[in-house]
This record gives sequence, structure tokens and C-alpha cells, in this order.
Amino acid sequence: MFRFANPEYLNLLYFIPVVIVLFWLLNRNRKKLLQKFADLDLHKTLFPTDSSIKRWVKFVIIILAFACLVFAAANPQVGTKMQEVKQTGIDVFILLDVSFSMNAEDIKPSRLEKAKYQISNLINKLRGDRIGLIIFAGQAYIQIPLTTDYSAANLFLSAVDVNSVPSQGTAIASAIDLAVNSFDSLSTDKVIIAITDGEDHEGDVVEAVENAVSKNIKIYTIGLGSSGGVPIPIYNKYGQSVGFKKDKVGNTVLTKLDEETLKQIAVAGSGKYFRGTNYEDYLDKIYTELGELEQAEFGVKKVTDYEDRFYYFLIPAIILLVIEFFISEKKSPLYARINKKLGLEQ
Repeated sequence: MFRFANPEYLNLLYFIPVVIVLFWLLNRNRKKLLQKFADLDLHKTLFPTDSSIKRWVKFVIIILAFACLVFAAANPQVGTKMQEVKQTGIDVFILLDVSFSMNAEDIKPSRLEKAKYQISNLINKLRGDRIGLIIFAGQAYIQIPLTTDYSAANLFLSAVDVNSVPSQGTAIASAIDLAVNSFDSLSTDKVIIAITDGEDHEGDVVEAVENAVSKNIKIYTIGLGSSGGVPIPIYNKYGQSVGFKKDKVGNTVLTKLDEETLKQIAVAGSGKYFRGTNYEDYLDKIYTELGELEQAEFGVKKVTDYEDRFYYFLIPAIILLVIEFFISEKKSPLYARINKKLGLEQ
């Protein structure tokens, strides 16, 4: 396992191309000034020891030394020990509806963006619990398998949008079944949290919930949206609103929250139903309840020891700087004598 302890220092490498361009421009300007001072034929007489090649060699050495110092400052590290670390927690699968109706803006900035924001907050609060994400519309897919890598979970969450699932619909039953089958055999408490507007659900939800309960899996539901119905905005590829979704006869389609179905799922799933709003952190309430569940112990393979390897770059940097110090910008006398014998210099 390899990593940088201070990766922010690597940004200094972006200065290298800039410095190279500036050095080239300075050299070109120097040549122009010398040509104005004297003809090109007189340069060898006026500046007999000047060596442009050595000037470039010294510059390249300095650049290489600088790059090595940057890598040394970033402190490369190598993982030297992998062991099973005992962790305690519960397993949570979040089912996130990504159907087009989740673009509705009765929850600001939209139902889907609000849900993603709250899920991210929940992920940041987890300590030792494993979390997974299943996205669904007409079909259900695992976006994040059960993991304690919360940074990766947030990364994959940020990529979710209404185009993440090709077929439209609200396959809650399929998502529940997928979550149930994706839990492993560890004796942890298992929880499913479904976030959806509950509209136009497909499949046998009752059977899916009963299957989950038979395996001691609790189901919480969070309903997003208004019961009165709102239009579904349509966006172009630039993220600009271009109107609202319409049916086959040209009427604007309204989407509304199906609370009754979600309440029934939560009750049958031995969980609770929460109504999402613009202001309340509904996932925070669920997290509080999850803290009361029994924390089971499980093992996770982790790299526990890292060793610094900054000296792999620091030593070459020092050597390069010492070499650069002893290289002058003047031509070597030996080089001049050889050229003179070969008749290359007058």
C-alpha cells in the first residue's frame, strides 16, 4: 500500500512548466540583447568562456532537485503491515430513489439533491458502522457495497443523478430485495433506509418487506415531496431548465408524495416513517435510533503501519544541488583545447 502523507505539496509541481517557460524566455531575451550589443561573430571573442549548454545543464539539475524536494515534502509512505482490526457497528443500506420525479423542487434545491446532502451528513457521522447505497428507479443497482470507507462512499454518492438508472419507475420492492441479498452473514444488526417519493411503486412490496423482516432487518422510510403535487422540471445537458415534463397529450405531469405506502412499509418493516422537509434533518433522527441498536463486532483488513520514504527523494535532491554548485557556466579548458586542436575554434 502506497500513499503520500502530505499530498498537498504535490501542487508545487505545477510551477515547473511555468519556470521552464520563463527560463527559455529569459535566455531568448538575453541573446537578443547580446546581438544588439555586438555582432554574432564577435561573441566568441568577447565571451570566450561563456557556455549556453552548461547554463541549461545547471537549470535542468535545479529543476530535478526541486521536483525531488517536492516529493520528499509530500512524504511518500509504504504500508508495511496488514492486519485484521476489530470494529463494532451495524450494517446500513440506503435505498435512494433516482427517478425523474426526484427532480421536483418542492424540497429545495430538489428532492434528490436534498437526499444526497442528508446522506452525506449521515456518512460523516458514522463511526465503525458499515454503509452501502442502492439506487433505484425502474431497476435497482448497487452504487456502494457495504463499506467503512466513508470517503469513497461520499465520492460515489456525489456522482448519483436521475440518469444513473436507465429505466424509469419506482422499484422499491426490487431495491429492498437487492439490499436483503447484499447483506453478508455477519451477526450485525441490519437496517434499510428507503428515501423516495413513493410514487408509482412497482413489484410486490409486501412480499419484499416480509422477506426482510424474516431475516431481522429493520426498514425505515423517508418520504420526500408534497402531497398536493408539483411539476417535474426538465434540464438540458448544460443543467439549464427547459420546461416541465408532459404526458402524451401535452399536459404537465404532477408528482406527489405517496405517504401511505411508505408508512405501511415502515410499520411492516419494524421501523419508522419520516416526512422529509426543507428544514429538518430526518436522517439525523434515524441515526440517533441506530445508536441504540446492538453494536456487533466484525473484522476489517486494514493497513496499520506506514513507513516514511521521503529520503528516497531528499538524498538525490541534495546530491543534485551539490553537483550543480560545482558546475560553472564557463566552458571547460579541456573542451576549449580539444576544439582548438580540431580546428573548431580560431
